[in-house]
Parts: sequence; structure tokens; C-alpha cells
Amino acid sequence: MAEKKKSSYISGKESRKITKFNRRITKKLEKERADANKDPALYTTKMRDENNVVEFDNVCTYFFSDVGVVKAVDGVNFDIPKHTTVGVVGESGCGKSVTSLSLMQLLQRPTGQTVGGQIRFNKGDGTAYNIVNTPNAIMETLRGNKISMIFQEPMTALNPVFRIGQQINEVIELHYPEMSEEDVKARTLEMLELVGIANKEGVYSMYPHELSGGMRQRICIAIALACSPTLIIADEPTTALDVTIQAQILDLLQNLKDKLNSSIMLITHDLGVVAGMADYVVVMYAGRVVEKGTADDIFHHPMHPYTIGLMKSKPVVGQKVDMLYNIPGSVPNPVSMPDYCYFRDRCEMTCGRCRGSYPPEIRVSDTHVVSCYRYYDEGTVLGYPKSVNVEEL
Repeated sequence: MAEKKKSSYISGKESRKITKFNRRITKKLEKERADANKDPALYTTKMRDENNVVEFDNVCTYFFSDVGVVKAVDGVNFDIPKHTTVGVVGESGCGKSVTSLSLMQLLQRPTGQTVGGQIRFNKGDGTAYNIVNTPNAIMETLRGNKISMIFQEPMTALNPVFRIGQQINEVIELHYPEMSEEDVKARTLEMLELVGIANKEGVYSMYPHELSGGMRQRICIAIALACSPTLIIADEPTTALDVTIQAQILDLLQNLKDKLNSSIMLITHDLGVVAGMADYVVVMYAGRVVEKGTADDIFHHPMHPYTIGLMKSKPVVGQKVDMLYNIPGSVPNPVSMPDYCYFRDRCEMTCGRCRGSYPPEIRVSDTHVVSCYRYYDEGTVLGYPKSVNVEEL
């Protein structure tokens, strides 16, 4: 009897077919992007609400890999209002960082592509850009100037062969070419002081390896805030730091946000960080938003079984337990996601409707939206996430 074929096995014929398909799709998408550069009407748009800095509208970001199409972000919808902090939480691989990289247009193309939806960015002067189609020339004026990012690991974010002063100067010189060398240096020293570095003159001349982890993270924050951006993306900014330094960095971010009148998109695994900083919370699972609302909605009235599981898995101060709760099962294969609710096979509250199509977004209050059939009859159905059929691209 022939041995049963392993589900993870791909033959040479299948691999060639996938490669040929990927090449055709990515070539077409890159051509469409090049065509969009010629016509401003293809990337200028209007905000749904002028009080928002960014609007993610059914965003789909896929990676065309050697084993198939990985749907890393698949129909994501949420807004970042002005002067607020929006926390994006979820386990590793749920699509948090890919969502932020899609906004910055820092995906590794041509393999990674935003294939559907809109990311509307409010420039603040009555105009808005659809980041998905915005040409590189315009993105270079936005990155670091209007939208900036604090990366996850400061040692890899900083260039080890350049001094700290040169790396901060570069951002200012790029966006303000009219400034003199003396003015650029003065601005850099001002930023070093702003992020709480006492020996600013000394640090200006140092290399990254001469600084501690907390100091390097402060340098990354200084680089991100050098041009007073409208939106700061903080991608797990405290992951590599000890608890004391974490608190200092988070306080610093909060204070700088208020000084600059900016908004923060905070990506983290730490629910305690989100509870202390965020005004709104977005919970992601397997590339989709399962629940979103105010911090009070999510922390005091969680509704989706996944969010409830996350809350149960965190330790409670003063409460002794033998073993922390963990959500059973594992995330489905991102190359072949099921048609039904992605969380169904791990859910302890599953119902009959979960065996049908993927649940829609349901508004259960003015600020609280959940994607779960348990609330189908209690709220207002807003619509279903729209996955893109790559065969039709």
C-alpha cells in the first residue's frame, strides 16, 4: 500500500506551479503600482472621518511564498483617531507588525503585497493619501516626517558603524534640507535632551554599542520624533528592556505624544502596557480583527472568546494560582485558512453558527465591535471581512 502523502509535502511539479503563479501575480501588482504613480487621482482620497489620522479599510496584505499564499492580514478594519493611543494586541503571527509595515510601505516586495483595501492617511491639510497606491517619491516625504516608527529591537534598528549624532542628523537633513549644519546639530541635541539623555554632547559622539539597551531605545525614539510626526508607530518598544526601564520608556512616549499632539499605534503582547497607555484597543487573531473598542470595553467587558482567553491568561496581582491559563490548540495554517471562524477549533464557547461562514463584525455598543456569532442577534451587523481571491487578481 502506498504511503499516505504528508500534508506539508510539496512536489517539484507543485513548487514550479506555485513559483510561476507568484511571478505572474507579483509582476501584475508591481505594474499596477507603477501605473498609479502617473495619476494622482489613483492615490489621493478623502477620509471617512476628518478626526481620524489613519483609517484601515478592509486591508489585505499577502505574502507569495514558495509554499503558497500566506494571508498575513486579511480584511482588517480599524481607525486611529487624532491625539489618541490605539493598542494592537494578539499573539505572535497574528498580523500586528505586518499591518504597521503596510502603513509604512516597508513590506518586502515583490513577495509581500497589499492586494486589497485602503489605508487612508490624513495629511492634515485637507488632503489624504491611500497609502496602498502612494508612489515611493511621496512616501519618502511621509516616512519619518508625518509617520514614524520605533522598531522592536534598538540594536538592529541603529547602524553600528555610524555615531548617534549622524543617525539623528540624517533624518532632519532629509526632511529639512534648508537647515544649516549648526541648526541640525542643535535640533539633534534638543531631541536627545527631550528623550531624557543627560549627557547629550557625549552621547552625540558615541556609537550604539557604547550605550545600554534603554539608552539605545531612547535614541530610536529621538530619531522617530525628530520631525514631530502626526503618527508614531511603536512596534513592541519595550520588549528587550527590563521592567524599570520599560516604565520609563512608556512614560516618555506618553509625555512626548502630549507635547507633539501626535497619535500612537502601540503594538505589544503586554496587556498591562496596553491597559496603562491605550485609549482604544484592537485585538487581532490570525490576520483579522476579532474585537475592538475602548480600553474599558476590552478590559472590563471582553466579549470574544479569544479576548476572554487572553485576559484569563495574564497573572492577577495578589492572586496565587498553581498554573496560568493557556488557550488550547494552535493557530490554523496561514496558507490554507478555513472558511469558518478561525478560532472555532480552539474555542470553549463555540456554537452551531460557527460551523458556517466566517462571522461578521457586530456592533454591540457605540464603541464596541466584536466578530463572533454569539452576538449575532444582540447587535448591528456591520459586514463581513472581505478576503481577496488571488486567483482573480
